[in-house]
Amino acid sequence: SRVDIFLEDAAKPSCYVEIKNVHLMRKPGRAEFPDSKTERGVKHLAELSNMVSEGNRAVMVYLIQRADAKSFSLAADIDPAYAQAAAKAVEAGVEMLAYRCRLSPEEIVLDRRIDIKSHA
Repeated sequence: SRVDIFLEDAAKPSCYVEIKNVHLMRKPGRAEFPDSKTERGVKHLAELSNMVSEGNRAVMVYLIQRADAKSFSLAADIDPAYAQAAAKAVEAGVEMLAYRCRLSPEEIVLDRRIDIKSHA
C-alpha cells in the first residue's frame, strides 16, 4: 500500500513514515487513537514492521490536532487489534512518536512532542 512519507539519504537506511490524525479525547488532556476500529491501521503497522525487518527505518507519527492534549495513549478498548499490532510493531523496531499541533485557519504547526503513555 502507499506510504505517507518516504525519506532517502545515501548515508542512511530508507525511512518509511505513516501519519495518523488524532482527534479523540475522552478524558481531559489525554488524546487517544483510534476513535474506531481500523483494519487499515493494523495493516499499516504490519507493513512498517516489515520495512524494519528489511533493514529500513519505520516511524508511526500520531499527529494530535488538539491544543488541549497533554498525553497520548492508544484506545485499546476501542480497537484491541490495533493496540496489539502497535505493541508488536514496537517490538519489531517501529518508532512511535506523538506530536501536538496548534491549529489556525491559515496553518497547522507542530507545537511539541507528547509522551506516549502506553502501546497496549
